[in-house]
Amino acid sequence: MRKSFQFLLLLIIFSACSSINKKNEVERKPNVLFISIDDLRPELGCYDSSIAITPHLDELSSQGLQFNNAYCQQAICSPSRASLMTGARPETINVIENYTYFRDENPDIITLPQHFRANGYETMNCGKVYHGKYKDQEKSWSKQPNKKLLGYKFGKNLVGGYVLKENQETFKKNKAAMIEKYGKEAKYGLGMGPAFECADVPDNTYIDGMNADLAIANIKAMVAENPDKPFFMGLGFISPHLNFIAPKKYWDLYDREEIQLSTQTSAPENGAAMGLHASFELRTRANIPNKGKIDDRLATDLIHSYLATSSYVDAQIGKVIHALKKEGLLENTIIMVWSDHGYHLGEMGIWGKATNYEIATRVPLIVWTPDQAKQSRGVQSNALVELVDMFPTLCDLAGIEKPSHLEGQSFAPLLEEPNQTWKSAVFSQYPTPALREWAANPLSKGMRETYFGPLIEEVEDNIREQMKEKWDRELFENDIMGYAMRNKDFRLVVWKNRKAPNEAPLFIELYDHKNDPHETKNIASTSPGLVAKLMAQMELGWKGNQAVLTQ
Repeated sequence: MRKSFQFLLLLIIFSACSSINKKNEVERKPNVLFISIDDLRPELGCYDSSIAITPHLDELSSQGLQFNNAYCQQAICSPSRASLMTGARPETINVIENYTYFRDENPDIITLPQHFRANGYETMNCGKVYHGKYKDQEKSWSKQPNKKLLGYKFGKNLVGGYVLKENQETFKKNKAAMIEKYGKEAKYGLGMGPAFECADVPDNTYIDGMNADLAIANIKAMVAENPDKPFFMGLGFISPHLNFIAPKKYWDLYDREEIQLSTQTSAPENGAAMGLHASFELRTRANIPNKGKIDDRLATDLIHSYLATSSYVDAQIGKVIHALKKEGLLENTIIMVWSDHGYHLGEMGIWGKATNYEIATRVPLIVWTPDQAKQSRGVQSNALVELVDMFPTLCDLAGIEKPSHLEGQSFAPLLEEPNQTWKSAVFSQYPTPALREWAANPLSKGMRETYFGPLIEEVEDNIREQMKEKWDRELFENDIMGYAMRNKDFRLVVWKNRKAPNEAPLFIELYDHKNDPHETKNIASTSPGLVAKLMAQMELGWKGNQAVLTQ
């Protein structure tokens, strides 16, 4: 009788403990690994690149959900990142160039990591998630990464990002000359080193390798310190942003003879002269001509270096995911990998981001979740989605209520049914690329005098010739905004005075993606009925083009 009672008591205790454990498992929120990659267009193996070697992202795609039609809200670093991190669009938060801090304009807006922090998460940032100095450390991140955990000095032996002595010296000489001439203004892109570097060094010699190490070390430390507290790790890689810098082994992955140059070396036929810049960002580099054609040899070097840096970042992402798996954390971690915008590698005759066209606004986006529906694993969705949608999506995936200010739509339902009917259109914007620096600010005095005096005159002449009596330098440089809408079949770009939104557009572009996927010919002037129809759709805005959800 006594033994029976003891057995019954043990059974009750065991059952109670099991119930508590199951309850904790249910209540435990997933970790989030939020990975940003700078300037990466969908040039990946999993996106059908014929040359890119990216095995780790390919593997993640094969186990998660890949979005083939994901778009940024502005193809430049700070506006894109400020938008997706706040969940609001560039003009809503008044960030349309790199030198406006979203907190100055929106002191009380709730950011993605801030919201997770308020919902019980430890939040940390390693690398570039926000742009530059605008890191929002006080509100977004609960902890700063401990660099002492690395066992080596972060940034050691780097000057201007370079490790090779000759490149360091070039950078220092050019920067010093510009500082002497222009003072603080020289910080903003004046006086640069070469556009690329190949050095036979370990991965963690450069910043991206260091940040991968830093993230791994600090994830381990956070979990050891408080194993029951979920983490939100914002991990940002600089590559493949200029300068294209990567260890030699990633360059060696590619055969130069197999690298193909773009055959689309001209602007779109009948396109907006104001819609393309003159590759300003690239041309500030020491080994790039200030004007004129980029010759084939140099173009091959640039594409080679872009591919090498992409493979380098891919390896760092693989390293971090492997560490999660080794630590037993992967089974409770959401992974979201994205790029802030695309990139022209000679397409349309230019190099860089900062346009309203497909090549600059379309981005890679891959999501992996522990409890993802079987029917969405290894699947590619063709649904139209936007980077601004990531904030509400992560809230849904983590079981967190969404803030009321969000201007995106959660694509969490696509993780259940990837091919369901979704958004009718997505939206991007960019202010007059031809007359602005790559940071989207009007050209500075230093840029005009030092690099682009004659070149900018050519650019202005082209716009003046096209726009005729509409040309007004002050207006075109400061107030014209290109608004782009992409639906399933077309891209519409409407150039307007943003200070007079009710005025008629100054110029309209329309590209037919069914017949012209590379946007080589603007058909707006020969398709007035279609333009009117698409203009009406654009007027509905993002709210009027959301997916209609059925219960």
